[in-house]
Amino acid sequence: MDRDLLSHLPIVLRVAKLQGFAAAAASLNMSPSAISHAVRAVEDRLGEPLFLRTTRSVSLTEAGARLIAAIGPAFDDIGQAIEGMAAERGTVTGILRVNTSRVAALMALTPILARLARVHPQLTVEVQTNDALVDIVAEGFDAGIRLGDAVQQDMVTVRLTPPFKAILVAAPAYLRECGTPQSLAELATHNCIGFRLLASGSIYEWDLKDGKRAAKVRTHGTSLITDATYARELALAGVGIAYIFEPLVRADIASGKLRCIMPQAAVEEQGFFLYFPRRASLAPKMRAFIDVAKLAAAE
Repeated sequence: MDRDLLSHLPIVLRVAKLQGFAAAAASLNMSPSAISHAVRAVEDRLGEPLFLRTTRSVSLTEAGARLIAAIGPAFDDIGQAIEGMAAERGTVTGILRVNTSRVAALMALTPILARLARVHPQLTVEVQTNDALVDIVAEGFDAGIRLGDAVQQDMVTVRLTPPFKAILVAAPAYLRECGTPQSLAELATHNCIGFRLLASGSIYEWDLKDGKRAAKVRTHGTSLITDATYARELALAGVGIAYIFEPLVRADIASGKLRCIMPQAAVEEQGFFLYFPRRASLAPKMRAFIDVAKLAAAE
């Protein structure tokens, strides 16, 4: 094989993985012009364009998709072999890309990263927080962290947190001024902090219990957010009633800064899980992450 062509193929793979020339340049510490030169060299050698470029996006052509499908697994195997040799010497290296929501990062990921930094200092974990669900394989991530019911069934999962409840909370000052609701129907008269789902654009309907019956409650209010953790700040400020995971406000409730409303209406979530395709667990960096995650979850 042409030696120059071989050296350009990892660059083509990175452009395809990150869906952009600028992103690939930044990740490889190269100039955008060098990235373009490498891709053009491969295209000239094959006689076909590999990418469709617009001012807003980069996508694979049919020929590009065939090439990535053919060479991607081979380069993954090479990378894993190199990482495996380093792991045999007791050193785990490389970059592990994880996709998660911000609330999952706060509740489940931080202790894992803290332990990893001590145990495997040469492993870099790149975390992308995104509240919209993504296809981690298609987007080039090694793993994801989500609630149990949001994980695709064909993924391998590792529990990171125990189950927890989604509860309603408000500041004492708000409750003194506006009263404390005693039923789900009364929520319609209160200022409820809403959450917009990024994937669909719709407003999330609160999952609650009405006696033994599951209920979805439509809310309205003066605040509409896309970051679930920001609901805590707004509740503390006395804006209104927040729907939030109990561990995030446990200390606030204990200190009296927030009060739990209608605890009997709270629903239990499965908890957060690390998930990844089965093949990914073969990589030393993924095995190291899993081992540390299990230790952190057991504490």
